[in-house]
Amino acid sequence: MAGGLPGVLLVLPGSVGLVGLPGLSGLSGLTEFSGVAVAAGATPSGSSSASASYSSSSSYAFAEDARTVPAAGGTTDAVRLEPGRTYRSTLPGSGEAYYRLVLDATSNAYVSATAVPDPDATVSAIEGIRVSVQDADGRSCSSETTTFGAARSPHPIAAGGSREAGGTRCQSAGTYYVVVERAGTADFPPADWDLELTAVQEPGLAQGGATEAPQDWDSGTPAPPTDEPQQRRGGAGFATAASLGQGVWTDDIAPGQTLFYEVPVDWGRQVSATAELGTASADSGYVSSALDFSLYNPVRAFVADKSVGYDGKQRTAALAPLPPVDHANRHSFTGRVSEMRFAGAYYLVVHLSADVAERFGDGPFGLTLRVGMKGDAHSGPGYAGQSVPEGLFAVRGGGLGGGPGAAVGGAEERDGGDGAMTALAVGGIGAGSVILVGLGAWTAAARRRAGGAG
Repeated sequence: MAGGLPGVLLVLPGSVGLVGLPGLSGLSGLTEFSGVAVAAGATPSGSSSASASYSSSSSYAFAEDARTVPAAGGTTDAVRLEPGRTYRSTLPGSGEAYYRLVLDATSNAYVSATAVPDPDATVSAIEGIRVSVQDADGRSCSSETTTFGAARSPHPIAAGGSREAGGTRCQSAGTYYVVVERAGTADFPPADWDLELTAVQEPGLAQGGATEAPQDWDSGTPAPPTDEPQQRRGGAGFATAASLGQGVWTDDIAPGQTLFYEVPVDWGRQVSATAELGTASADSGYVSSALDFSLYNPVRAFVADKSVGYDGKQRTAALAPLPPVDHANRHSFTGRVSEMRFAGAYYLVVHLSADVAERFGDGPFGLTLRVGMKGDAHSGPGYAGQSVPEGLFAVRGGGLGGGPGAAVGGAEERDGGDGAMTALAVGGIGAGSVILVGLGAWTAAARRRAGGAG
């Protein structure tokens, strides 16, 4: 099992490559927070988007700089979402939540919504959220639906929408609306859910690019890395994802918990990944859809996932082969190809069903991630401007093409090159536990997709 014993403070010198762990100051003693020991007076500095605050109703880590906005019941009162910003809101138990975008005619806009139900809520397999983008005349630009899936456990689920320039729909500059609503039929009174929203903007190309997705990429199943494992504690959400490079990484995961990791992937690079759940101390039956392993791209759009059952013996979930990152992949009709359209931070999300505790105990259980990377990195597609936020579709420091140590350089770049103490690991791992300052767990994501991009 991984480290992080209760009451133990682990200080790592230098930059350790964990997203969301800028320089810390004023460490003195330990303070208890949500059942987890944390360093008293530890003050994050540097990139605010990498810090986190915690919802009172769950262990999901909302971005610390997220602005709280109301969910409008219609378009007239819809609050404007600015590209490059993160927002907190509330998704009502019934009805739709409206937000507003103001877009130009040449940029692509992407919106992601993460719904966070109470961890004690009751949810069905078909229940979830739907996110759509509409123009001022009510025409749909895109729509995506995510449900809780077979695990039927309450956990954060994310869905996204987009307005893509150069297509046949939603091409004019002006006002657009983001509509977030509940999906599926609940057999019980629905409660409100916390909501996190992000909006980003991708510039058009300076010159016309390819109009078809590449067809000649290696689609064979790659052999997983067999390097000596290194321990890495997973994050509690997008804002606190732990940075991984190529190699083998270990962690602990508890039933009902989700661990969140970030893998920078450059243009031309081809990423592969597997998640292995370790053995249980006793064989006590079988849990279907016990481990869910998902990949999201830099705009938090779903790329691919794999779910496996668990009988107490080691089980591995491997993502289907993915193409090298290429701007032209967006022209593919296959989702896992189309969404590999950007360089930048890709997110691995590992969720362990709460039902595992009923058969095999509270754990934690050992988790091994194997991340592979191949192909030669090359320059980007020649954007006509900057993304919002800036640098979203670039890999700082030339990418993580080397071994596991390359992940350290990635986080150091984000933290402004601060070579001082940048991480602390705290607390014991168990169901419902959270680890502060970017080390932790949130409950997430058996994903099902519906709808198409505009």
